[in-house]
Amino acid sequence: MKLKLVAIMAAGLALATVPALAHHSFAAEYDSKKPVTIKGVVTKVDWMNPHVYFYMDVTDEKGNVVNWALEMGPPGLLQRTGWTRNTMKVGDEVTVEGTLAKDGANQANARSVTMTVTGKKLGAASSETSGQ
Repeated sequence: MKLKLVAIMAAGLALATVPALAHHSFAAEYDSKKPVTIKGVVTKVDWMNPHVYFYMDVTDEKGNVVNWALEMGPPGLLQRTGWTRNTMKVGDEVTVEGTLAKDGANQANARSVTMTVTGKKLGAASSETSGQ
């Protein structure tokens, strides 16, 4: 019985640490010295913890359409700043101000998102802090 209890507790502890290991710091992935502004059409929105991600097609300077991944803050924090799960939908045209990924991927940490149709600009609950 004791062995079974210890095994259950160990499994619970292992599962509880997985989200902590998956989380990352801003400085580990993004270069605060590389700001970016991109405009495109939303192709997917993943509204879930620990961070909301959305994807958008952006036409580059050569005319090629490139899909970008944009990271925002957690859903709860976004909701406190005016976002809802339905604020941004597939097909919406948006302009994003953010910070590029260090690895050169088509990925950025969003600081703000402006909805083209309404002109409404919302903060993206970025994990970037001043001084990084």
